[in-house]
Amino acid sequence: MADFFQTGAMATLHRLGEPGVERLEAQLREFVQDMPIALVLPCHVDEIGTPALRGILRELEQVDYLQQIVVGIDGASAGDWRKACRFFAKSRHEPVLLWNDGPGMKRLLRKLAAADLDPGRRGKGRNMWLCYGYVLAAGQAKVIAAHDCDILTYNRELLARLCYPVANDSLGFDFCKGYTARFTHKLNGRVMRLMFTPLIRSLESIIGTHPFLNYMNTFRYPLSGEICVDLDVVRRTRMPSDWGVEVGMLAEVFRVTSPKAICQVEIGERFDHKHQELSPRDASKGLHKMAIDIARCIFRTVAAEGIRMDSGLFDTLLSAYLRKAEDTIRFYHADAEINGLAFDRHQEELAVATFVRGIRTAARDFMEDPLGEPLIPNWNRVESALPEFLDELRETVHRDQSRPPA
Repeated sequence: MADFFQTGAMATLHRLGEPGVERLEAQLREFVQDMPIALVLPCHVDEIGTPALRGILRELEQVDYLQQIVVGIDGASAGDWRKACRFFAKSRHEPVLLWNDGPGMKRLLRKLAAADLDPGRRGKGRNMWLCYGYVLAAGQAKVIAAHDCDILTYNRELLARLCYPVANDSLGFDFCKGYTARFTHKLNGRVMRLMFTPLIRSLESIIGTHPFLNYMNTFRYPLSGEICVDLDVVRRTRMPSDWGVEVGMLAEVFRVTSPKAICQVEIGERFDHKHQELSPRDASKGLHKMAIDIARCIFRTVAAEGIRMDSGLFDTLLSAYLRKAEDTIRFYHADAEINGLAFDRHQEELAVATFVRGIRTAARDFMEDPLGEPLIPNWNRVESALPEFLDELRETVHRDQSRPPA
């Protein structure tokens, strides 16, 4: 995206000229003397051994400025865990692995629930939260970078550009969100293009100018899994356990820090990853479920900002969203045409119809229970209630990895 336009609510750091990854890495090697970096990789067991994850690890072999790599593994049986340990043992970085479904971690999760600190159901949010807890327990890093394990176009420039704004302490950023163009032979990113942005802009058209909505609308790709954050912000940040984790974390960062300390950075020329099915008839999976979780998170956050969300607003919102999403389809059709990309109008319309159902479901859930499932408590609260918990987490992680089950 060869432009340098600043949208106003926060700093946007563009990718201009030659990539210069060697220059960035040389500077990062200096920055980490004072701001050591941990990389967190939330991983599902199904991603172990995939071409995407193998490609990520190959690129990371060339990276020498990370203090540690922490991989949280969800959905692993004892056999899967042994397989994961063997797979990651080949990496020269010797990543620390979290067996999130192992007996030791389950015991710790029960302890949290008994202390009214329930970290919620299994999901990407809980996985990341546990990894962040381990980084805190290990005490080796001051900055955490995180990205998904399904990136097919991964290269080490992505990581360097993601880490640079926070690791360079002189820039004054505590949180950085990565973005890049998402396309192959066609436009991708349907949830962001056709659901998230039209929904936020529809809320703005009804509610009027609001700092939080302006903030969310400023992000080029708010649903990106690529972030970098100062450890002090991690300590204060609560997280959803479900698909709303990206939106929920943006909302929490907005709450606990200043917009001047937040930025977004262009991390590459193009991005491709594993694509979820739309699942128009099943609200329990795919992009349909993702849309519901994200919309619920938006509604609860907007309500927490003091805005009244009632049945009349939701009726108006659905109509406004549908009109705006339909206009958006026309805009993206033109974008695809001028760039010679394939564009399936029927699939775009089907996605919007699915997202309408998802937004309606989220609105109904909100009306029935405005508070909903609580966010995972932040680590400051956990440490206050259970001072020994981080030590127990560190010991459990090391024990699981050093002695995989027979």
